[in-house]
Amino acid sequence: MKIDVITAFGELVDQTLSQSIVGRARKAGIIKLGTLSPREFTTDKHKTIDDRPYGGGPGMLMMAEPLYQAINKLRKKSSYVVLTSPRGQVFNQELAKKLAKKRHLIIVCGHYEGIDARIYPEVDLEVSLGDFILTGGELAACVMIDTLTRLQKGTFKKDDVTSSESFEGNLLEAPQYTRPEVWRGKRVPQVLLNGNHKEIEAWKHAESLKITKQFRPDLLENASQPKPAGRAKKKEIRRK
Repeated sequence: MKIDVITAFGELVDQTLSQSIVGRARKAGIIKLGTLSPREFTTDKHKTIDDRPYGGGPGMLMMAEPLYQAINKLRKKSSYVVLTSPRGQVFNQELAKKLAKKRHLIIVCGHYEGIDARIYPEVDLEVSLGDFILTGGELAACVMIDTLTRLQKGTFKKDDVTSSESFEGNLLEAPQYTRPEVWRGKRVPQVLLNGNHKEIEAWKHAESLKITKQFRPDLLENASQPKPAGRAKKKEIRRK
C-alpha cells in the first residue's frame, strides 16, 4: 500500500512512523510512505501557505493553491484523497478496513484554523478522530496510518492476528494473560490452561460481551454472535 501525506511537517510524520511495527512494515515494503510539503508549490520568498480568513476571525487558514498543487502532483487514477477534518466521518475499525483496501491513499493534513473551503471538492473523504481539536492533522494521519498498517497482509507473521482484537465484530477484546500463571496471588483463569480451544473461544466471547456491556454498551447493537462451535461446546460443558 502506498500512502502519501501532504503536510508542512513531514519530519514529524516520518519520525513518528519509523519505529516498532510500522517501521518494520516500511522496511519490508508492505507500506510505502511519502510526505510532500505544500510549501513546494508557493511562489513567494517566505513560502507562505496560510493567510487571514476573509470576513475576519481568529487564526490563519491554509491557502487553496498550494494544497491543490500538492494533491494533483500526487494524484493518480488509483488515488483516494482523505482530509483530516473535525467535521469528517469518525475514524473507526470499519472505516480503517475500507481504507486499507485502497492502493494509493493521499492524506491531507489540515493545520492552523482550517483550510480554504474551495479545496473540499478535491477531497474524496473527510475523517476525524473524534470530538476534539488538534493543532494539526499530522498526529491524526499517524494514527490512521498505524491502524492501516496493522491491516496489511504481511505486517504480522500470522495474518489472523488482528481478527480477535477490540472492535472486531463490534466487541471489545477479552482479558489476556501471560506468565507467570500466579501473580501476587491472582491466577490465570483455568479455562485458558486446559488446551481445549472450543472452550477457550466460548469463554473469550462471553468475556468480550461482558466487557463491552460494561465499558461500551453502545457497540452491542451490532455485535457479532457467538460462533456455532462455541454454542455447541457450552452444551457439552452443561452435560458434564
